[in-house]
Amino acid sequence: MKDLRWKKLSSQYLLHDTWGTVRKDVCETIEGKIIDPYYVYEFPTWVTAVAVTADNKIILERQYRYALDTVNFEIPGGCVDDSDASLEAAIARELMEETGYRFDRYEYLGKTCANPSTNNNWMHMFLATGGRYEREQQLDHNEEIEIYLRSVEEVKQMLADNQIIQSMHVTALFYGLPKIQSP
Repeated sequence: MKDLRWKKLSSQYLLHDTWGTVRKDVCETIEGKIIDPYYVYEFPTWVTAVAVTADNKIILERQYRYALDTVNFEIPGGCVDDSDASLEAAIARELMEETGYRFDRYEYLGKTCANPSTNNNWMHMFLATGGRYEREQQLDHNEEIEIYLRSVEEVKQMLADNQIIQSMHVTALFYGLPKIQSP
């Protein structure tokens, strides 16, 4: 197989912000074609989890998403912070902050990207099991999250009915649901 990677000839940052950065690159393909401009969106690394309680319920979050002006069901997750010792530590922190649950076990399910043609980051997916409620949520100032506990069958039906629309969360559920042990 030939190497299909492009060469970056130049790069200019158009926006630097906490949650994302946009840059304009000039690239050259392996056949010598110049691609100008090529926009890349830089985001932090993300983590998400199919979070299962000790009594085998999946934790779903319901929250407003401004860009689509919709209220959606999702699974917990967020950005990896510089202070996180590992990806597992990051998802454990996010789960505690957003849901108030602590989990006994984490299984890495793999990684996915929202759009590899423009986004430069990965979302790392986990199955978190043995969850027990420990404390109130500690949400960021811009978060309002309702917590719902649903059975595996209910979540499968929600997927079938297109009630979970965040594509990377659907992907995580695709990988995580078959690994959930029946009670």
